[in-house]
Amino acid sequence: MEQPLILVTNDDGVYAPGVRALHEAVNPLGQAIIVAPDRDNSAVSHSLTMNRPLKVTELEKNIYTVDGTPTDCVTIATNKILPRKPDLLVSGINPGPNLGDDISYSGTVSAAIEGTMYGVPSLAFSLGGTHPFNFEVAAAVAWKLASMALNMHLPPKSLLNINIPPLPAGEIKGISFTRQGRRRYQDAIQETPDPWGRKHYWIGGGTVHWSGGDNTDEQAIRQGYISVTPIQLDLTNHEGLSYLEQQWKM
Repeated sequence: MEQPLILVTNDDGVYAPGVRALHEAVNPLGQAIIVAPDRDNSAVSHSLTMNRPLKVTELEKNIYTVDGTPTDCVTIATNKILPRKPDLLVSGINPGPNLGDDISYSGTVSAAIEGTMYGVPSLAFSLGGTHPFNFEVAAAVAWKLASMALNMHLPPKSLLNINIPPLPAGEIKGISFTRQGRRRYQDAIQETPDPWGRKHYWIGGGTVHWSGGDNTDEQAIRQGYISVTPIQLDLTNHEGLSYLEQQWKM
């Protein structure tokens, strides 16, 4: 029987410790091949490079880099680099959580979205907390959930967004199957002058305010659980569709 083929990618770049830890974790499950960006691509979302050609470099056996986005990496890996369609895609391990609205910006999650679009069961892994990050526990979680994904089906047309609390293994309370929370940032846009006094704006930071109630990804992490959120490709608001059909009559 052919061993499982696992595509490993991320948005932080091929040299990031998180992707190396993920590769080491899942490689015993089959043949794991890294295809990752050549540099940090955090918050690039689901962007695809179409204004220039892309270069693939083989750094060593089963480790490739692409001078593009995470979505580029998945597309090129699936169609050109790998010997066949992978049995599983794992993305991460991102240093920092991807919770709530951050999912829309995340290159880590977008790589898993692209894999799902190709019909590949896909998992996105992120580790909560702040620098310095210890990926040992997160890698063990990734091995466990990747193993389960290879042996059991994911929800149809869905990927799993997995966030791991920054806790020792013995302090993690378990797995919580969650929904996406909501968040907003206060004072996230900073004004800064250049040397000539001209005004510029820097996006990032600020104070996070969460909403969304119970059973959210953010709540699970805060309470010490691994958050597993199924994300679907179909973005249709079916409740909204029914409302429009009933109320917006012309």
